[in-house]
Amino acid sequence: MARDYDELASALLGRYGRLDGLLHNAGLLGTLSPIEYYDVPTWCRVLHVNVTAAFALTRVLLPALKKSPDASVVFTASSVGRRGRAYWGAYAVSKFALEGLAQVLSDELEGITPVRVNTLNPGRARTAMRRQAYPAEDVAAVPPPEALTTAYIALLGPAGRGVTGGAFDAQPPAASSAAPASASPDSSARSSS
Repeated sequence: MARDYDELASALLGRYGRLDGLLHNAGLLGTLSPIEYYDVPTWCRVLHVNVTAAFALTRVLLPALKKSPDASVVFTASSVGRRGRAYWGAYAVSKFALEGLAQVLSDELEGITPVRVNTLNPGRARTAMRRQAYPAEDVAAVPPPEALTTAYIALLGPAGRGVTGGAFDAQPPAASSAAPASASPDSSARSSS
């Protein structure tokens, strides 16, 4: 509910006075299915969780982010949101939408506020969502999520200062992936300094 978002923003501002970072990492896979047969309620739920909730939360927290001298918003991306693949349906579309939301927000805020906005594709991670998408994959060959936090911390913290509008990868893209790679923050982002 919209009221819940407003209450969260009010409580956060009341307690801390500002917000230095916002990481959107919640996500729902939905089903892997051809578009022709994709379940409409599942489609709507995936888009709501992956895009609409991120938009709504960002919108209500922007005043708190603007009070910070160096705030960062990071949206968790995916290779299927940079180059679509068959059967990834609502999940891929939602990740494309997050890339677009991040680009629009970054462009709107650049030069008028210290809030920087980027996306980060963590790549392969040993999560329940990954297991759902790749049930036969050797789990031992996939890094645990905690091994991928360095890139998030870099974008959220002082190392990412001045970097906005970027689309980054925490790991090199897989050989079979056609997703573009970003080796370092300065390779695909604008400097906001």
